[in-house]
Amino acid sequence: MKPFNYNYSDFDLVKTIALTFPGTEESISHEATPSVKMRGKLMCRLHDSGQFIPIRIGFDARNHYLERFPEIFHLPDHFKNYPYICMWKDCHDKKLIAEVLEISWRSLATKKLVKDFDTSKNSLG
Repeated sequence: MKPFNYNYSDFDLVKTIALTFPGTEESISHEATPSVKMRGKLMCRLHDSGQFIPIRIGFDARNHYLERFPEIFHLPDHFKNYPYICMWKDCHDKKLIAEVLEISWRSLATKKLVKDFDTSKNSLG
């Protein structure tokens, strides 16, 4: 068994933001890494290499973020056939993280949950 070199605190900012979306839950995923799931499906996790955070985002949005923020996002070969983008763990842009996580959350949430979220968001601002 190979040793894993990751620090749980590298996932704290992403986890904290992800858990602000309705219905999300903290979980443990591959190789005992911390993750956030929505309706039992993986939304994001700390990769077992400890270097980056795969986030489920969809293929169209993924291409946009890869082109626009090449210093923050990348796509290892393993993830090319899956609807994930990989964000380097040292990204601290809260607005960008929240934007990408909202896309992820919307892709996994029910239509009713998205509608309720949008209604409450619009009533606040």
